[in-house]
Order: sequence, then C-alpha cells, then structure tokens
Amino acid sequence: MPQVIFNGTEGRLEGRYHHARTSGAPIALTLHPHPLHGGTMNNRIVFTMYQAFQRRGFSVLRFNFRGVGRSQGRFDGGHGELSDAASALDWMQTINPNASGCWIGGYSFGAWIGMQLLMRRPEIDGFISIAPPAGALDFSFLAPCPASGIIIHGGADEVVPGDVAAKLARKLSSQKSVEVEYKEIAKADHMFSGHMDELAAAVEAYLGKALAPAG
Repeated sequence: MPQVIFNGTEGRLEGRYHHARTSGAPIALTLHPHPLHGGTMNNRIVFTMYQAFQRRGFSVLRFNFRGVGRSQGRFDGGHGELSDAASALDWMQTINPNASGCWIGGYSFGAWIGMQLLMRRPEIDGFISIAPPAGALDFSFLAPCPASGIIIHGGADEVVPGDVAAKLARKLSSQKSVEVEYKEIAKADHMFSGHMDELAAAVEAYLGKALAPAG
C-alpha cells in the first residue's frame, strides 16, 4: 500500500495506492468524508471500500483532500475537492492507460463529490455511494445519472434520514439502462458503528454481482 504524492490544482496531494498485478485491470477511486469533521483517507469506511476493490483485482487509490494530512491547500467547500478528485483520477489514468473499467466510491461528503465527478467523467462506469448526504447537500445535478451503482445507508442514520436517501435512489433508478440499488442496513447510524461487517458484506456482494461476467 505505497504512499503516493501527485499534483492537484492547489499543490501536492497525498494518497495510498494499490497497483493490480493484472495488465489492463480496472481502476477505482475512493473518497473520504468531510475534511472539517475529521474526514481523512484513513476513515474505516473508505478503507473498507478500498480493500473491497483491491480484492476484486482493481488498481485503487484513496487520498486526502486539500488541507488534510500532508495534502496542500485549504478546504474549499466542495469546489476545490471536486478538482482534487479529478486530479486523482487523472493521475490513476496516467498510471493505468489501458484500464478495463473505472469506478468511484465515496462516503458521506465523499459520496457527494464522487457523484459530481461521475457526472463529469463519462469513463466512470460504476459507483458505490455510502451514506450520501441527500437533503443536506444538493444532488439535483444527477439529471440523469449516467451509470449504475449502489447507495448504502444506515436505517438509524442520525445525519441523513433514510427515506431521503431512498428517495434519491428511486429517482436515479427511474432512467432506462441505469440501475441504482438501495441497500439499508438496519439500526446502523451514519458511521455504521457496530455494523461494519454488514457494510463490508454489502459492498462485496454488490461488486460480486456488478462485475460478474454477462450471461
């Protein structure tokens, strides 16, 4: 899990990167929760996604947004963080020019950034969005959602009500050729305290189904 440093628009960004052994392996980028609320690339939910992609044969990167850890710059309310995520994806594509696929994973604030990146980068063909802050942040840009994915939410989320997240999933699923699953983990709060095993199982199960050979 080597440490990497790559350039963002406001300076250097710090990450951890796993390079798959298989030539042409797909790539995945995982994004952490709100920098002003303690979010870092070492968040356990972000790390859970990172490991899940790694086990599925992806080259995968997690990194600190600007102003977090050794990443340069200051928090920018989402605009700069979206630029950071784009820079991270650019870096991965330079390292993996023949990648067979591209996924994005995000938790909370990171899910919001990830979904915005999804709208701007047509090469992203799948997503995992954990506890997206629907209602608190604007998701109206998803019109329409360009790729299939899954939204995983806690049934006892004290930050974002489950019905709001479920409504977002239903809205995104109403488009042809795009399927957005909604998985609720009963009794889990926003941080999935005491429910990490269930969360990891949900991520693994979805990736297993989504990446299964057609036919």
